[in-house]
Amino acid sequence: MTAKRTHVVVIGGGYAGALAANHLRLRDDVDITLVNPRPQFVERIRLHQLVAGSGEATVDYDTLLGDGVRLVVDTATRIDTASRTVALASGDTVGYDYVIYAVGSTGAVPDSVPGAAEFAYPIAEFELAQRLRAALNELHISAPVTVVGAGLTGTETAAELAEQGRNVTLVCGGRLLPSLSERGQRSAAKWLRKRGVKVLESDVVTEVRPDAVVFADGAVRPSAVTVWTAGFGVPALAAASGLRTDALGRLLTDETLTSVDDPRIIAAGDCASPSATPLRMSCQSATQLGPQAANTVLSRIAGTEPALMRYGFVGSNVSLGRRAAVIQFARQDDTAVRYYVAGRLGAAIKEFVCKGTVWGLRLEARRPGSSFWFKGGPRPEQPAHTGVASVR
Repeated sequence: MTAKRTHVVVIGGGYAGALAANHLRLRDDVDITLVNPRPQFVERIRLHQLVAGSGEATVDYDTLLGDGVRLVVDTATRIDTASRTVALASGDTVGYDYVIYAVGSTGAVPDSVPGAAEFAYPIAEFELAQRLRAALNELHISAPVTVVGAGLTGTETAAELAEQGRNVTLVCGGRLLPSLSERGQRSAAKWLRKRGVKVLESDVVTEVRPDAVVFADGAVRPSAVTVWTAGFGVPALAAASGLRTDALGRLLTDETLTSVDDPRIIAAGDCASPSATPLRMSCQSATQLGPQAANTVLSRIAGTEPALMRYGFVGSNVSLGRRAAVIQFARQDDTAVRYYVAGRLGAAIKEFVCKGTVWGLRLEARRPGSSFWFKGGPRPEQPAHTGVASVR
């Protein structure tokens, strides 16, 4: 008799999904299908480099996925929990015993800001970054560029463009780099000022026009290209599949990352909302949740109790062009401490971090189980399996 094999479909081939797929290879009786809309892995933390033309942001999956992981280049449109199939945009379906839901996140342009959806350029996906790069290539170097949103992505984009000599305005809408300590913020602000970036810390954009932005006080500033980095959204696959989500659309799970509606669906990365208290959307979160989601699946296959998720942050980092960065240290609960590293040493550390995420994927492909993650972040006190039915 042939031993029964378990088929796991991983939806999404970003940091969380690719790590989860490789980690599942700890068992040799698991068939793994990775469904991803692109034939290459996107280094999302390098998209600002793609926009500026100072670097690329894709890696061939052939170098990242271990033997036995089947890549299907397609888009999942619905998870049918009754038939245990995933419908694809091509019209095909893929059957599963378990799904790891790792669809990630995307940039969100608010409908409440007139003209933003029509004229602003988000950057959070590969195709969007390519579109923005093409638009910038059409501009004279002195044309005004406005970046809305001064988190990590917005600041990195503004810095990358300023280093090229572009005329950049960074609109913070409250505070520059809120995840950094005050000292780290001052260091980044000093670099931006030296490169000519106009930092508007408290200003808020209320309208985007084809050639200008309008502020809450009525001021109108010229903007040949407006880049929108304020806010994230998530794909609507979970809601479209009849699964419960939080207000943003992230899949609601328990503390083992299992869907509160179906024990055969496990989430990882930006699209997961454990106990309705999601982690900060970041590569750092994704690389921690990916292998833990795989471990939950492996535990269910083995008939053992899945472990509760554990995590710990170490800080955040923001590149300032190619020759400087701010590396901000943090407590494990993601609150910044006063210590940071800046300048060229910061840039070297940031590049090591970026390369390290890809190295980690390749190591997991070669040696499943090699992933590690920090622990110690606070989680809400809640039973692990609240609202989750047993696997049938």
